[in-house]
Amino acid sequence: MTPTEFYAALDEMLELDPGTITGNERLEDIEAWDSLAVISFIALVDEKFDILVETEKLAAAESIADLYALAIRLKAA
Repeated sequence: MTPTEFYAALDEMLELDPGTITGNERLEDIEAWDSLAVISFIALVDEKFDILVETEKLAAAESIADLYALAIRLKAA
């Protein structure tokens, strides 16, 4: 999954307008990023990458770019 595809999936997951997520956003600045979004993100990564994200690693993410890097890193492991 390319970064653009990943960002588009996050836009859809967070019910944002297409193209809203660009990768530079800090999670704390995204109003829709809440506990439900975290669970939805875990499900998204499981579906798209067939990997399980550990909550400790997810908690360390501070930005959308961190989320993408985490997913790629876990997929490569």
